[in-house]
Amino acid sequence: MRSNTPSLAPGFTLFPSLKPLHTTLFFHQIFVLILTFLAYASFHASRKPPSIVKSVLGPTVQTNSTSNDTGWAPFNGPEGTHRLGELDLAFLTSYAIGMYFAGHVGDRIDLRLFLVFGMMGSGILTIIFGFGYWFDVHLLGYFIGVKVICGVFQSIGWPCVVSVVGNWFGKEKRGLIMGVWTSHTSVGNIIGSVVASGVLEFGWGWSFLVPGILIIVVGILVFCFLVVSPDDLGFEMMASGKEIEMSLGEENVANLEKAESEEAGLLENKDSDSLAAIGFLEAWRLPGVAPFSFCLFFSKLVAYTFLYWLPFYIRHTAIAGVHLSHKTAGILSTIFDIGGVLGGVLAGFISDVIDARAVTSVTFLLLSIPALILYRIYGSVSMVTNIGLMFISGLLVNGPYSLITTAVAADLGTQDLIKGNSRALATVTAIIDGTGSVGAALGPLLAGYVSTRGWNSVFLMLIFAIFFASIFLVCVAKTEIGRMVSEEKELGSSVTAR
Repeated sequence: MRSNTPSLAPGFTLFPSLKPLHTTLFFHQIFVLILTFLAYASFHASRKPPSIVKSVLGPTVQTNSTSNDTGWAPFNGPEGTHRLGELDLAFLTSYAIGMYFAGHVGDRIDLRLFLVFGMMGSGILTIIFGFGYWFDVHLLGYFIGVKVICGVFQSIGWPCVVSVVGNWFGKEKRGLIMGVWTSHTSVGNIIGSVVASGVLEFGWGWSFLVPGILIIVVGILVFCFLVVSPDDLGFEMMASGKEIEMSLGEENVANLEKAESEEAGLLENKDSDSLAAIGFLEAWRLPGVAPFSFCLFFSKLVAYTFLYWLPFYIRHTAIAGVHLSHKTAGILSTIFDIGGVLGGVLAGFISDVIDARAVTSVTFLLLSIPALILYRIYGSVSMVTNIGLMFISGLLVNGPYSLITTAVAADLGTQDLIKGNSRALATVTAIIDGTGSVGAALGPLLAGYVSTRGWNSVFLMLIFAIFFASIFLVCVAKTEIGRMVSEEKELGSSVTAR
């Protein structure tokens, strides 16, 4: 039987001072957070170019500038927005399907190598898409084929990084930690937008080449230095969720070195049971997995519609009577992601304070409805109102999306019902984000078709999606509120008794 014990990253051989004899658990926790942050930020940076180049590839827009936009066949015809939406659908459908399999596989093999495999494939496919510019490719099948394969590689990233972070951090303050860490999504979008917009003037192929190289470089760093679990370095995590560090004297160091080669053979049956990968259907039946998964379906539909269409929308909407350039529209769209950074951190912090993930998510979702209405009505009045309302919309839309894909997924994947089965985390994460990714696939596609009827119709679609996302969490939120009320009563009774 093949051992599931991961090999130690080669960087620790090159730099022995990184080993536990010379470092602390806290050092490695921060190191893992930084590495996984960079890894997933690079994934999102490589996803951003399609939204930046949409206004270059798609149908032309009449402006008061001297721009000679001609588009790029087959995306510049009367149904160009439909073709662009289908391109998004091709990528996100394969991403959603791949997500389910990626989580299942990730629970069974070395997460470091699996993550690197996904990063390298994503980088290469992103570059190949950009080659369409230099080789003058105008075949829709070429672009769709590349995006389908790229989506499979991209789906590997999320289950891997969430599993790794879940291994290194207990449940205490997980919402805040995950809220800060999950800003990698928005940071990656910002980096991707700035880089892709910055080189767009040299040709749209460069907007894919540079982010593709970026994720490959980060993938090399991950291969060299990522440690999947504290156990791999001789650290242990208490079942209560609080971290402890082993005392690494000479005897423990010797044991650690021995464990690297013999750990699989020394595992007792009890330990093997706790590490057994959970079944797909069994994971679906875990409390909270289904409602949060379907909530994320609609939340991600909204978030990804903005991710893929916001620069195009800004380019085609006059702000204070002026149409912005491709580059300016792309850079301005990063305001939404900057708001998303704060939204993820704020949602995580609030959910930790009140210990209610569903209540926090529903609150953010309901507040985002008036925010989107205001952005659509008043966003074109001036640059100041556009930036302010876009920032607030990003904060409220990305808050619950970030919370569910990180802290909630980690909570559900390590809950007491599965008796500390840490191997279930990647599967649960993949189910939640995979279901959300189905919504992410539909959102941009629908936006491409609905936008031909006017942008008011697109915003109406997004508002309905947010409403349905809230509905799926109502029962969970009621349970959380009931628990909080009971705890308050118990606390009051104990004070009275004293």
